[in-house]
Formats: sequence, structure tokens, C-alpha cells
Amino acid sequence: MKQTQHRKGVPDGGVWAIEARGLVKAFGGSRAVDGVNLQVKPGMIYGVLGPNGAGKTTTIRMLATLLKPDAGTARIFGHDVVKEPQVVRQLIGVTGQYASVDESLSATENLVIFSRLLGLGRAEARQKAAELLEEFGLSEAAKRPLKHFSGGMRRRLDLAASLIAQPPLLFLDEPTTGLDPRTRNQMWETIRRLVQTGSTVLLTTQYLEEADQLADRIAVIDRGRVVAEGTVDDLKASVGTSSLHLALLRPQDAASARRIVERVLQVPSALSPEAGRIAAPMGDADRVADLLIALREAGIPLAGLSVQKPTLDEVFLTLTGHGVKEEDSEDTEEPAYREEAVR
Repeated sequence: MKQTQHRKGVPDGGVWAIEARGLVKAFGGSRAVDGVNLQVKPGMIYGVLGPNGAGKTTTIRMLATLLKPDAGTARIFGHDVVKEPQVVRQLIGVTGQYASVDESLSATENLVIFSRLLGLGRAEARQKAAELLEEFGLSEAAKRPLKHFSGGMRRRLDLAASLIAQPPLLFLDEPTTGLDPRTRNQMWETIRRLVQTGSTVLLTTQYLEEADQLADRIAVIDRGRVVAEGTVDDLKASVGTSSLHLALLRPQDAASARRIVERVLQVPSALSPEAGRIAAPMGDADRVADLLIALREAGIPLAGLSVQKPTLDEVFLTLTGHGVKEEDSEDTEEPAYREEAVR
């Protein structure tokens, strides 16, 4: 567990950074969030893992006072998000999936404007902008028009803007979406540094490796509900000790092979983005021999077979019956959320 440094304005120990009970939000008769419970200790990175449409973004918007819950309660450092929204907003920073910076301005101009809107004086705003650009490795591009920035540079600038007020709690909603691996690793290091200097981070992600690398604890959300919660090791242990991985000699056999795997092993399976690779929880090792016989009888040759310890992919597959990337629909709240923001 990472250590927290107490900050002015944050209640003393014994108060959860986030405490949500029974949060519900519906849109058009469909519940985007259906009774979510969360408890996040100060000074940790808390991961919320789930596919698009699972309710992750809706949950963050309720916790950040952007949406009023239909039912349930939520507190940020002991302050009710509905009854005390102004206090809550002083304690949080929010970085969404898409950069909120103005492309017609330079990096420095963006950060100065955000700083001024938060009440900083002109000189203080310019100093804060320079410090953040240095922290995020953007000093050399400080005066460059944002239209010439890469996607990774824009994401870093967006995160920098959310830190102007140095909030004790930071919501990061899929902050590395669309970034290349190198830039993603840089963002991971930045997030780790934030926690080391006293922040608490709630991170939503679809990247299983990201949750595995960063999160002290993880909540798995599917169809608006928390279906599991715990440390990474707890979640992996909950699905067993190993999984079966098959590499097919002919990728065109993938659909048929997957049906056979699920019929013989009597478990759900996942088809890897790499054509011709199938993974399935191995609940009963004795059935592996039966599976190999069934595949041979069906005329499906294998290029390889291995048994591996659980990954978060197997955790999600076992808990939900589908892979974390298999659902493509966006959260359903987007057209309405601005109109229902907590006043």
C-alpha cells in the first residue's frame, strides 16, 4: 500500500476517500449503473475494470458531481456529492477519455487559462503552468500550437490541467486510451508519482495490463454492477490456479475449435485478437485429454498448447462470461449527462 501525505482540507484518518453505497443511474429505462458499492482508502490507486457500456464513466460522473444519482449515496472524504457538491469539487480533479484542451492555444496558454479560472493570479498562473509542463515533459513544446501535438502529448497536457489545483482525489477515466505503448508507460509513471506525493487515484480502464500494473485494488464492473472486488492477487486466486491456451495450426478453424472447447470443458472461452489462439479457464484438468481427442476427431490440428497461471483476462472472462474487449457499445448516458448535473 502506498503512503498518503495529509493535505489541507482533507478530513483526518478514518474517512474513506470514496464511499459509494447502492449508486443507481438509469437512462431511457435502462440502468447504466445498478447498485454500485465502492470503498476507496486514501493514498491508493483504485482500478475500475470493465468493457465499454459497463457503467464506469457514469459512476465517475456521479462521484464527481456531474450527474445526480437516481438512488444510493456517495461521499468524497466524508462529503455528500449531492448535498455538498461545491465542497466535493474542491477535493477532486477529473480527466476524461478525450482531451479538453483548446487546440487553438499553446500548452502554456491552456494551463494559464485553467489556472486563472481556478482563481490563481497572473504570475502564479504562469509559474504553475511552467511547473506542470516541466513535470509532464512538455517544456520544449510549451509555445507550440496544440494542433501539432501528438495524441500522447495532448493526454499529458489534459492530465496536467487537472492537477492545477493539486486535488487530493483524481478521477482518471481511461486516461491512456489511444496512446502508444511508450507514452502509456510514461503516463503510468506519472500516475505512480501522483500517489507517492499524496494523491488518491480512481482509474477506469479497459486495459487489463494497466489495471494489473497500477491498481492496489480493483472493482470489476459488468452491466452496471460490481461483480468482484479485491487486490489483483485476490481476483486471480478466485478463478483457480491455471488456464488452458491453444494455438491452432489453421486460424480458419477458430470458431469450430472454440465451440468444442466450451462443450468439452464446460466453461466460457476467449478468442485472442491474434487469430487462432483460444484461452479458457481450466476448472477440471482431467477434461483436457477429452478436449484433445475431440479436436483430433474434428480434424482440427494444434500448433501448440500451454497451461498458464490466471491473468486478469481469465478473471474477467470467468466473472462475466465474455472478454473485456468484446462489447463495443458506449455508455448510454452521453446525450443526457450534462443536463442532469448536480446543481
